[in-house]
Amino acid sequence: MNMGQLWKSIWPPLVAVILFLIVWQASTMIFGIDKWMLPSPVDISREAAANTAGLWDHTLATLRLILLGFVIGTLVGLIVAFVLHNVPILKSSLYPLVILSQNIPTIALAPLLMVWFGFGILPKIIVITLVCFFPVAVAAMDGLRGTDRSMLNYMQMIGASKIDIFRKLELPSAIPSILSGVKIAATYSVMGAVIAEWIGADKGIGYYMMLQKSSFRTDRIFVAIAIIVLLSLGMFLCISLLEKWIVRYKPDNRK
Repeated sequence: MNMGQLWKSIWPPLVAVILFLIVWQASTMIFGIDKWMLPSPVDISREAAANTAGLWDHTLATLRLILLGFVIGTLVGLIVAFVLHNVPILKSSLYPLVILSQNIPTIALAPLLMVWFGFGILPKIIVITLVCFFPVAVAAMDGLRGTDRSMLNYMQMIGASKIDIFRKLELPSAIPSILSGVKIAATYSVMGAVIAEWIGADKGIGYYMMLQKSSFRTDRIFVAIAIIVLLSLGMFLCISLLEKWIVRYKPDNRK
C-alpha cells in the first residue's frame, strides 16, 4: 500500500474523530458542563500531560500483561483448534464446553481466580487467556474446516499422510481465518488485562482507573479510557501489519 492509498484509508475516520472532539469541546463550553461530570477534551489532554510519568509506568505494566496473556491465549487457542480438528471425538465432546466457557462473565470469574491462585500474575494471565483463546480457536477451526475439498481428496488419493495434509494444505488455507481470530483476540487482550487489574493489582491502567473512580476524578478516568483505546488500536494494527507481511511472503514461500 503506497502513501496515497494509506492516506485515503486514514483521513475519513481521522476527520470523524476530529469533528467529534470539536463538538464535545464546544458542548462542554456552551452548556457549562461541570468538569467532574464530563471533562472536555482539553481538560483531559491537560491531565494526561500533567501525569505523563505516572501514566507511563501504569501503561507499561498493563502492556506487559497484555502481551504475555495475548501470546499464551493465542497459543492455547491454536492448540485447542488443531487438536479438536484432528480428533473428531474430542471435538464432539469438548467443543460445547469451549463455547460454554464464554458464557461465564469474566468479571464474575476473576474474583474466583484470585481466591484460588492468589493476587499474583497467574490469575491475571488466566483471565486474559480465557478472553483470547476463544476467537482464535473458533476462527482456526472454521479455517481448517473450509479447506478445499477437491485438493483434500486429491492428497488423500495420492497417499499423503494426515500430517502432510495438515501441514501442506489445511494449515496454509486456514491462515487468513486464523489471523482474523488473532486480530479479535488482540483487542480482547486489552479488555482482559484491564478487568484483571480491576480485581487485584498494584499497578496498571485498570488499577489506575479504580483509584480515580474512588476519587471521582472523571478527567483521569477518561485519560485511562484513551490509553486503553490506543493500546487496542496498537495491538490491532500490529496484527494487521503481520497479516500483510504473511500474505506478501506466502507466494515467495511456495516457489
